[in-house]
Amino acid sequence: MPSLTKIFVSRSVGVWLAGALLLPGSSGLWAQTVSEEGERFERSLEENGQRYELIGSGVFTYMIWTAYAGAYYQVEGETDPQPQRDIPRRLELAYFHDIEADEFAEATTETLQEALSSSDFRALESDLEAINDSYRDVAPGDRYVLSWDGDQLRLVLNGETLFEGGDAAFANAMFGIWLGEEPLGDDFRDALLGR
Repeated sequence: MPSLTKIFVSRSVGVWLAGALLLPGSSGLWAQTVSEEGERFERSLEENGQRYELIGSGVFTYMIWTAYAGAYYQVEGETDPQPQRDIPRRLELAYFHDIEADEFAEATTETLQEALSSSDFRALESDLEAINDSYRDVAPGDRYVLSWDGDQLRLVLNGETLFEGGDAAFANAMFGIWLGEEPLGDDFRDALLGR
């Protein structure tokens, strides 16, 4: 199996998510979730006083390796996918392989350097350094959540907040890694956006 850096940096990054694994106890609960490679994601949820609705979900595959499953949400009432607009949104990723924190940081930096102009990248460097310092190693089953509530960006791992800060420009850059014009994977982006 290739190194994690190769899996997530083939265009770069792999990052995010938290949120407890939902284990349904009734058939009604199953209808309230979607499943991607055995990982369940809620169709709607509440976080920090805001209600979010699922836009789409999918699995990111690199060559023959299934890297992670993900789900993209927007604040209730915003059903038209707008991953780089200033609306509350969240991206949840459930990992299938071990990944070291420094690999996340390296991939995030490389991806944003490729995606942004040099002046835009420089404007985000302090926030980028802070989020890179917050990454932790992940193991299969771990989840990162990246969310923007309209005021600040949050990075959460398995329910623990690791980073809070940044502005709308930084949030758009981070969400752009998976959901922008040149994402990590076109098919994964399209699945997350419900296309």
